[in-house]
Amino acid sequence: MNKNIQLRDLGNKDYKETWDYQETLFKEIVDVKLEKRNNPQLVTPNFFLFVEHPHVYTLGKSGDISNLLLSEKQLVAKGATFYKINRGGDITYHGPGQIVGYPILDLENFFTDIHKYLRLLEEVIILTLAEYNIIGTRSEGETGVWLDVGTPFARKICAMGVRASRWVTMHGFALNVNADLGYFDNIIPCGIRGKAVTSMHVELGQKVDEQEVKAKIQKHFAALFEAAFI
Repeated sequence: MNKNIQLRDLGNKDYKETWDYQETLFKEIVDVKLEKRNNPQLVTPNFFLFVEHPHVYTLGKSGDISNLLLSEKQLVAKGATFYKINRGGDITYHGPGQIVGYPILDLENFFTDIHKYLRLLEEVIILTLAEYNIIGTRSEGETGVWLDVGTPFARKICAMGVRASRWVTMHGFALNVNADLGYFDNIIPCGIRGKAVTSMHVELGQKVDEQEVKAKIQKHFAALFEAAFI
């Protein structure tokens, strides 16, 4: 079992280019897994990508296109792109001021339980937010991290959507740090009506150091997955 994770910060990168890169790393892991059948000494690699995307809306395979409230012309006017993709979940937004994390892991190096994987991803974000005195929680039946669940002020601060095949993961989470929340007005986020979204800078009343947040995410991820970043 290999619990080392190769960390790669891609900076600001086009969504489609990053998706293609994820697919390349995913295939690399799967190819090694297949080869391991004949050579059990081989170890599969693990990767973790940090990235910030230009304005983009993505729709999961079970999502409803009607949750995008913009026409193609309006998308162009807002400088945004749109992709249907192969993760779970409905529609979401990525853009500047948002920390996106894509763990591309062979879960057989850690545990074979997708439910546990999702709950640990949520816990990474909950622990990170706690360091800023923001109380993040789960909302039953709704993957991601929320604030003030069970009140009229419930709002989502981190969206999640993953894909797993042969116990290899891709896609991941999007934490709003200094995000322009106006772009969420153009969708029904995650297909859930009547739920607001928020960002760390809105909750704290000031801009947040994104590199510092990434370092905290990395720390909590390593601890919860009993892994080492290399």
